[in-house]
Amino acid sequence: MHPGDFKKYGLEFLEWMDGYFRSVREYPVLPKVKPGDIKAKLPAEPPSRGESIDDLFRDFKTVILPGMTHWQHPDFYGYFPAGRSEPSVLAEMLTATLGAQCMIWLTSPAAEELEERMMEWLRSMYGLPSDYSGVIQDTASTATLVSLLTAREVKSGYAINRNGYDRTYRFRVFASEHAHSSVDKAVRIAGIGHQHLVKIKSGPDHAMLPDELERAIAKDVRDGYTPLAVIGTFGTTATAAVDPLDAIGAIARRYNSWYHVDAAYAGTALILPDMRRMAAGIDLADTIVINPHKWMLTNFDCTAYFVRDKERLIKTFAITPEYLKTDADALVNNYRDWGIQLGRRFRALKLWFVIRHYGTDGLRQIISDHMEYARWLEKQIVSEPDFEILAPVLFSLVCFRYHPPRVQDESTLNTINENLLSQLNQSGRMFLTHTKLKERYTLRLAIGNSSTTQDDIRATWNFIKETARCF
Repeated sequence: MHPGDFKKYGLEFLEWMDGYFRSVREYPVLPKVKPGDIKAKLPAEPPSRGESIDDLFRDFKTVILPGMTHWQHPDFYGYFPAGRSEPSVLAEMLTATLGAQCMIWLTSPAAEELEERMMEWLRSMYGLPSDYSGVIQDTASTATLVSLLTAREVKSGYAINRNGYDRTYRFRVFASEHAHSSVDKAVRIAGIGHQHLVKIKSGPDHAMLPDELERAIAKDVRDGYTPLAVIGTFGTTATAAVDPLDAIGAIARRYNSWYHVDAAYAGTALILPDMRRMAAGIDLADTIVINPHKWMLTNFDCTAYFVRDKERLIKTFAITPEYLKTDADALVNNYRDWGIQLGRRFRALKLWFVIRHYGTDGLRQIISDHMEYARWLEKQIVSEPDFEILAPVLFSLVCFRYHPPRVQDESTLNTINENLLSQLNQSGRMFLTHTKLKERYTLRLAIGNSSTTQDDIRATWNFIKETARCF
């Protein structure tokens, strides 16, 4: 770049970014494209000569932007929210400019020490005991894998890291039938084997049944298996159900099993002191994962991973070749020993910006508002004779379906709701996703974007009703 161009284009980009924050609701939530449309507009070969930033920015706006799903649209209600806020984006700009690789204390002392402090702040905000240590992972999927790998090594006396698997180990992992798919992936990657993941039935509230868990573990013990780990969930992906963490934790302890709690989405609600009673027993966990990048206005990726015994974690992952040894190693946390990656991004900076900018009071108000919107929507659904709630509304996720009184056949109802979801999403006005609960096709509406207001929820609900009643 020529001198001054970086500032010139930076200001131009910043102007566009500011406009996007203000006008994102003007875009269709889902793009009007078909598979292959975007790729067809991209040259098959890279350019031999460099191109101007003007051309790049033009193509971003004309080729890339029309093919984007706008996750920050106030009417994006799919999956779970992907956090974003102005202070988080500004911090990401600084992080990118610094270009630091934060693998050990020496490579960026401020990055390591800020991360340590941010995890202490989060631990306090969530109301977790002070004997937990924390580290920022990229995603909850990675954190769950790290937890199971640590459990594997603790249970084997760290022998599997040294020697690999042999017939000595017959491990089993137990989780709810509604546990996140990252659990399935983790047992595969960890070498435990997918056939050794035991899914436990849930009750009418879609939470794991402790009696079923204990029966399954007891049977496996009789059959010669070792109950390696139990995974409880605080806010399942399908319905945001809360497993009885205290009862599950007691069972895990009784069988000397590792206990991991996945609170990736709903864990943010623990910043509200009144919500902590729902998480009774979470302090029994060996490891806990919560994602600030879902519901706490922090840009992806930023996962808070808490461990009861950091030495077990470090012993599982630490490898220290000569070129990584430093004089400070005994005095600091070298976070490259706390997970899979050697190289690490400076994620703590955006978390620092978000917490300081909003304050704990501001963040609590936002989470409380989202939950209030969900309760309002629940009341509207219950009041309509042709709609029904299919799962308890505990946080900011509402699970429901359209159920015309004249239709009782479940297969027909599934088809009606599948078509309804397709029509809603194709409208460009909103985006919802679905799940299946006891084979019933269920619409999921997850509230969590910082730009979403009560008026947005009201307009969304009216549009859902109007669209459904045209069937």
